[in-house]
Amino acid sequence: MDVESSKQQDKGIVPTTDQQPHEHRGRRIICMVVIPLILALVLLFTILALTVFKAKQPLTNVNSIALGNLDFSVDVARLKVYLNVTLHTIVTVKNPNKVGLKYSNSTVFLKYRSDVVGEAPIPAGKIGAGDTQTMNITLTLMADRLLSSSNLYSDLVSGTLPLQTYMRISGTIHILFNIHVVTYTTCNLDIDLSNSDLVNQKCHYTAKL
Repeated sequence: MDVESSKQQDKGIVPTTDQQPHEHRGRRIICMVVIPLILALVLLFTILALTVFKAKQPLTNVNSIALGNLDFSVDVARLKVYLNVTLHTIVTVKNPNKVGLKYSNSTVFLKYRSDVVGEAPIPAGKIGAGDTQTMNITLTLMADRLLSSSNLYSDLVSGTLPLQTYMRISGTIHILFNIHVVTYTTCNLDIDLSNSDLVNQKCHYTAKL
């Protein structure tokens, strides 16, 4: 009787040793499919990032610099100078990338012989993929910063006032990861005081990724 009952119990046991190889085989197949797929996607995104979506430098251009206001007089007897200068500048920044460019707050500086004599803010913004941003900038010369220069009187008597504008724009482009870009624009110009005109204007552009 005991032998028969034990045989009946053995018949009711479900073997599990045959299921384990099937589970391991299924996991192995999934890994063989998923891992190469992930590697292929990573390779594809890397190739796109280095070719089609490769980061490019923003293109800055100073379209125009106009003399908006010029009040100038010299009191020779008292060795005093009265000067008021306003410049209107139109700058365009083109984003040649396939993704948007975000830039932070910046400032345009007006310089006289390396001394900052005026400034204007550039608020933060975004330039869409392939778009061009136009910036209208007004620079007003701060006479109190200018009058302390030892070269001012001789420049004014000669009839030519040398000035320089300097603009730096810093931003990021996101292609898989953030890429930092910076553009620098420097324009040297002379103001012909006798004719109230801008002369010898020359701009230089540089950019870094």
